[in-house]
Amino acid sequence: MSKFKGMPAQERVIRLLLERGFQVDSDGRVVSGKIDIPHTRLASEAGVERRVVDAATKTILSDPELKNIFQNIKSAPMLRDVAPLLGLGVIIITPINADDVGILGEVAGTVAKYGVSIRQAVTDDSYMSDDPKLTIVTDTPIHGELMEALNDLKSVKSITVY
Repeated sequence: MSKFKGMPAQERVIRLLLERGFQVDSDGRVVSGKIDIPHTRLASEAGVERRVVDAATKTILSDPELKNIFQNIKSAPMLRDVAPLLGLGVIIITPINADDVGILGEVAGTVAKYGVSIRQAVTDDSYMSDDPKLTIVTDTPIHGELMEALNDLKSVKSITVY
């Protein structure tokens, strides 16, 4: 993100690319695998002009570090929104301080103590999100005792379960 300081519109594009796991190919096209994502659509989503997307992809390709990142990034499916349809549980943890070490371990250890298996754990990057969360998808819906135990953890500000 430091490479886009002073360019807030391009920074919005970069955040969108990272959030969605979109790649930038060697021709400057934004892609998801082999599917082209039109720059006009990205611009609309990011709230910028198409030319800003063009400029951001040029910046990416001109910098070896950024080029390597954006040509190799991949997206992963997030089970959170479909978990209830699949009979899975969802726990969303808001940490007191997302930069503290051991939050995921503390939460995972607590979930394991209650005999619940974690199917997916996804954390928001505290550099990319103003309100980062830890999302845990479990093999079963969550019961009250586990909710209370998670809420009592020193690193946890609040929890949401569904």
